[in-house]
Amino acid sequence: MGQLNMSGTGIGSFNDRIRDAINGGSPFGNPLQQGFSTGLFLEPNGFYQGNETETRLTLATYTDHIQIGLAGNLKNYVLKSHTGEAKKGSEVCTFDGSPVGYTSSPIEIINYASAHDNETLFDIISLKTPMSLSIDERCRINHLSSSMIALSQGIPFFHAGDEILRSKSLDRDSYNSGDWFNKLDFTYETNNWGVGLPPREKNEGSWPLMKPRLENPSFKPTKDQILAALNNFVDILKIRYSSPLFRLTTASDVEQRVHFHNTGPSLVPGVIVMSIQDARNDAHEMSQLDENFSCVVTVFNACPHEVSIEIPDLATNKLQLHPVQVNSSDALVRQSAYEATTGQFTVPRRTTAVFVEPRC
Repeated sequence: MGQLNMSGTGIGSFNDRIRDAINGGSPFGNPLQQGFSTGLFLEPNGFYQGNETETRLTLATYTDHIQIGLAGNLKNYVLKSHTGEAKKGSEVCTFDGSPVGYTSSPIEIINYASAHDNETLFDIISLKTPMSLSIDERCRINHLSSSMIALSQGIPFFHAGDEILRSKSLDRDSYNSGDWFNKLDFTYETNNWGVGLPPREKNEGSWPLMKPRLENPSFKPTKDQILAALNNFVDILKIRYSSPLFRLTTASDVEQRVHFHNTGPSLVPGVIVMSIQDARNDAHEMSQLDENFSCVVTVFNACPHEVSIEIPDLATNKLQLHPVQVNSSDALVRQSAYEATTGQFTVPRRTTAVFVEPRC
């Protein structure tokens, strides 16, 4: 209940809601439970989380939780939920009945996907995704998860090494594990995967899950993959700081400007479409914050395949791929496209694509 009492204090609290929705389950549940980014419904790992109808519903619920988090976890932000009902953030609930949204201001939320406690982001992904998944795809999921944090309203928090695929060889509590498991390699030669089974005290129960993964050489990224992850991370930070629309400071600004479009019962699973509006050149319904862009649209595609999705509300805009992504070293994100006539966005698999409307 401590989080709920923080509303109105101006003090930030860590958002475990968005963490668990992105990754799946919780740090205290079965480590194979999947979430939005790790393949729930879209690419099951063999661990039973319900039938297809049930996992689709869980994914839709997680999607609601993430969207509230992207909107600063505001208690009064109104979202069209997966049921089609308009709900305030405080009316969207976690699986144990707690409200997802509880802040009065975006500065009161610290969004994160991993921290010093529990597994690193790379390790979480390595546990929850199917064992047959390629390391290239795991790297894409790592970036997708980080980008959801980086482009959220509020305070983004990253665990040291998220940007370089840091591993603790699946250690879930490395406080007393020494440098052997906590190593950060800034030569980028290794991410510290597979240096041994993590210490018995906090990890022994999961050793049967860990051993076949840690000894499998296909799980270990190369230096090129580590550097590509770093480049992609720097790019997404550049995008966050390219527009004040990603860094709104008041609840009223978030409520007025941030909108989600792939919502309701007919939503495309595994896809979040978020627009953030600024004042148009010819209208004065809101103050102008961004001198370069009148609108930014972010599409998070967690699907293992390319998605084309029509958003009629965003048709006829003059959107184009963000300049940072036009020049990205990631060939897939450069293929992202927008078609103005129908408002169709095409985004490659496991990709975050950002579109902007430059001012004339």
